[in-house]
Amino acid sequence: MKKILLLLVFVSTTLFAQNKGRVVLDSLYSKVLENKMGESPKRAVAVYLPPNYDSTKQSYPVIYFLHGFFGDHTVLNEFSEVLDHAIEQKKIKPFILVVSDQKTSYFGSFYSNSKDFGRWEDFTAFDLVSYMDTNYRTIKNASSRGITGHSMGGYGALKIAMRHPDVFSSVYAISPGALDVVREYGPNSDTFKVLSTYNSYEDIKPSHYFSLVMLAFAKSWSSNANRPPFYCDMPFEYQGDELIVHKEILEKWQKNMPVYMLEDNLENLQKLTAIKMDWGRNAGLRFTQQCEMFSQRLENLGIKHFAEEYIGTHTSGIYTMDGRIPNSVLPFFNDYLKF
Repeated sequence: MKKILLLLVFVSTTLFAQNKGRVVLDSLYSKVLENKMGESPKRAVAVYLPPNYDSTKQSYPVIYFLHGFFGDHTVLNEFSEVLDHAIEQKKIKPFILVVSDQKTSYFGSFYSNSKDFGRWEDFTAFDLVSYMDTNYRTIKNASSRGITGHSMGGYGALKIAMRHPDVFSSVYAISPGALDVVREYGPNSDTFKVLSTYNSYEDIKPSHYFSLVMLAFAKSWSSNANRPPFYCDMPFEYQGDELIVHKEILEKWQKNMPVYMLEDNLENLQKLTAIKMDWGRNAGLRFTQQCEMFSQRLENLGIKHFAEEYIGTHTSGIYTMDGRIPNSVLPFFNDYLKF
């Protein structure tokens, strides 16, 4: 009887363990991130491996998740159990998910190639993918790679997917930002007026979040190593109450904002297997306005895609068991990735 009980305990424990994936903390040194401004080229990488990964020789599709502004790779700790749950509930077949640390001294790379602060887009699309394909049992083709992310990460997912359809076949952007210059991002808000009064990061009040975002935009898209203290150029500035528009800098920004990138990437967009974006109705007008603009422009260009407004804020109901990731994002990739 004792042997039977021990056997039952062993079997139940083994089955329980097989129902759980695990998160591996890895790291990657990237030469494309070498820079003269002090950003580290060695980046942490968190990898979710599905149940039974260690007991089989199976290869898996990979979902690349891009974190938001102020975030890093540790966001995976918030929803690794959600990934297990989604697999257990058969909302998606077993897969690998990876989150790389792209937090910078200016709080977020915006997954962009900066001439002074590092080539973060190239790191994501090439170095990170190559590292995963070399060191993990991945299915090594675009049809089995998807890219997603939240907020800044949603922006990065859309931009990288439309530039690299040979690397990623499907994209889901969760409440993407930085699609256009609107509302608090625009010249007629108080953002640039306040920003014009600052001489260092220490001067910026915690309540003026948008100043930090604009500096991150500028370091990502219009860096200038010869212009201290922030080492970047702004498209808008104020001299007293007078607005000065620097059109050549604004053009650099627009080349990196997805609303303006569509025509130049039309053929790439047509190559993607599937595109989806969503946003919370109560996320704030800057999100609803720019997401609607982007979706409308996709529609006008004949690009098939899914766009959904849901009841929620910018951050509510995303990483939870009843949230967007297990009930919308992962089923989307289950439908469109090749397993």
